[in-house]
Amino acid sequence: MRRMLLIVLLMSCGATYISSLFPVYGEHYKLSSLEITILFAVYAAVLLPTLLVVGARGSYWGLKKVVRYSIWISIASTLLFIFSTNIWMLYASRILEGIAYGAFTGVASAFLLKQTAHDKVGTALKLSGVTVNIGFGLGPAISGLILQYLHVQPLRLPFWILLGMLLIALIVLELLPKHEDPNAQKHKISLGIPHNMRTPFWSFIGLPIFTLFTLGGIVFSLIPSFVKNVLHTSNLSISGLLILLLLGGGALMQFFPWPRHPVTRMRISILALAAGSWLIVFSGQTESLSLLWAGIFIQGIGAGWTFQVALRFAGQLPKPEERPRVISAFYMCAYAGFIAPPVAVGVLTLFFSLNVSLVIINLFAALIVIYVLIYSVSFQRYYAKLTSQ
Repeated sequence: MRRMLLIVLLMSCGATYISSLFPVYGEHYKLSSLEITILFAVYAAVLLPTLLVVGARGSYWGLKKVVRYSIWISIASTLLFIFSTNIWMLYASRILEGIAYGAFTGVASAFLLKQTAHDKVGTALKLSGVTVNIGFGLGPAISGLILQYLHVQPLRLPFWILLGMLLIALIVLELLPKHEDPNAQKHKISLGIPHNMRTPFWSFIGLPIFTLFTLGGIVFSLIPSFVKNVLHTSNLSISGLLILLLLGGGALMQFFPWPRHPVTRMRISILALAAGSWLIVFSGQTESLSLLWAGIFIQGIGAGWTFQVALRFAGQLPKPEERPRVISAFYMCAYAGFIAPPVAVGVLTLFFSLNVSLVIINLFAALIVIYVLIYSVSFQRYYAKLTSQ
């Protein structure tokens, strides 16, 4: 289990590794905020369909084989970043990384469970989610520290180090047994919500996770530029460390036991998401780096709990035979938040400043938060009735 978790950690680092480099690429290639957000969003646009296809067919193709191919595709993406000389090569690299991590996500949990004793399955799943979030945070932190303190080939050296990390993941994978199921069958690729839980799903699972990924996607794609251009700090490592605080802190907060009731936990988490995002906006208006750290910390608490509770509901509410479709829809809502709203912020920056654009998107998110809080009263009755049966 530990070796597979190491592979999950290294692949997750690679998925977000580029975030700290956005300002460097923006300056080198003269990219606008819109072009940077599209560079971010194209990754999610190809990740989601890849995840749905591979998640349904991965066992039939062979779990270890799919994990191996996903690492090789990620290596190809990294090499393309290293030798990139044109903007189109950056977009091609991001598309390859989206395919790589989509394929990896589709089978990683299943392959991890193959390496885990039956009595430790619950622990393995929890550690897997935490490891993914820590990896997402470590990627930008590592690349940001390299940029700031190793002044050698800033567009190349960070990816040479990532290449070494991915090669370690490949070597560790080859040391693991296959554990394939000889009777594995092709599963139908399907997506849908059972009629009896459509309103609870969209209102208390889909909208919260969409909001989480919307605000998180904005942090990933624009915070590096925000730190540099709005807060006027030249320290390139700060944005990476902020993302590590957002995701790593959020992952660790999932172990915090209070509040225990999931509906109460969701209410607090969605409020924390909104409060943290507004603090980030105010930090831009006051040019306060300490306020930005506070906003990211509070948003991190909300992010960790929102993901934890929404995924719990997505697995708990449907019948066992309906669970794969519901969880697929859960990820569809999540990655939709990674695509459209961050690009919308990029479009808004064509007409307004970055800080004003963030205010507009925060007002949109605030409306969702208000609706979720109002609906939570109805959902609590629905959940109590369901769990009492």
